[in-house]
Amino acid sequence: SARTALAALALACALPLAHAADGALTKAEVKASLEAQGYTHINDVKFKDGVWKADARSADGNRVDVRVDAKTGQVYPDEQVAQLSEADLRARLSAKGYTHIHDVAYRNGIWNAKADNAAGVGLELRVDPASGDVIGQDED
Repeated sequence: SARTALAALALACALPLAHAADGALTKAEVKASLEAQGYTHINDVKFKDGVWKADARSADGNRVDVRVDAKTGQVYPDEQVAQLSEADLRARLSAKGYTHIHDVAYRNGIWNAKADNAAGVGLELRVDPASGDVIGQDED
């Protein structure tokens, strides 16, 4: 897994990589994780919209924008194909208690949607294109 590869890389390099207080990966961990997965020329690593974002080159040399799950390190390249349809995504979010799901769009390798959580708070969600799991969120 990405986390295992990251741990091995951290030990090999003896880098003191601390987690952020909320358990999210640090900028250094995200960059190290991308490098361990074959990405090069990693630039503009920043935390935005509840996920890490970066520009990089893939192993085949193509320029890609990537989104990285802040807790697991899972990488979502912008060229990835969604495995869930919009209807499937809406159904999964509804099953997880989200209501008023709207502005659903597949961009940059992940699903994006706006919805209200169980408490009625409006959120912007970033969603895994294969599992339907929410990987990032912030208040709308």
